[in-house]
Amino acid sequence: MTLTNKIKIDIISDVICPWCIIGYKRLEHAIKELGMEDKFEIVWNPFELNPTMSSEGEDAVSYLAHKYHMSVEQVKSTQSTITKNGAELGFTFHYYDGMKTVNTRNAHILLDFAKEFGKQTELKMKLFSAHFSEKKDISNHHTLGEILQSIGVDKDVFLAKLEDENARKKVQDAEEYWHKHNISAVPTMIFNNELIMNGAYPVETYQKVLIELLEKRLKKSFM
Repeated sequence: MTLTNKIKIDIISDVICPWCIIGYKRLEHAIKELGMEDKFEIVWNPFELNPTMSSEGEDAVSYLAHKYHMSVEQVKSTQSTITKNGAELGFTFHYYDGMKTVNTRNAHILLDFAKEFGKQTELKMKLFSAHFSEKKDISNHHTLGEILQSIGVDKDVFLAKLEDENARKKVQDAEEYWHKHNISAVPTMIFNNELIMNGAYPVETYQKVLIELLEKRLKKSFM
């Protein structure tokens, strides 16, 4: 039987969260290995890990060490683990001296707008790559403009959204909504508005969840 509606997967994440891209890539692998690309719809939802971050940003290692009460050596060890996990999934993490943790509010405003054009996931991947792989400052308007051009949208129309108070408030309201629903860490994935998974799980775990969701949907269609 053909499914008439795709199963929605909400992913609450930040574009400077390394485990968010790792979790997504594992989910992506699970979907592709099962040959189920046409069965699911992914929607990206905003979550700022550092909502009060200044426009200048801060040294990433120092900031993370302070925020999570870790030593510099522990932060760098974690980054090495992340780099290895990324490589296994075909994603390049390029941590470097002077790398900054930046403010991501503008990125989330653009991602919300991109949903209207079916470009949300493509933009999300470009932002992840720009920050983690290409040494780019994704809080910078010029950089954001280049990224927007690369996905084939009108950069001027998109960048105008950054001056739109309604667009800014929409993202703030969405973030408050998730906080009120006890989402305090990312990535968080919500499958079909019923199953919540926090963190980045193995590919096999995602496959099991996806199959169970489809079997449940199929069973309901016969009732």
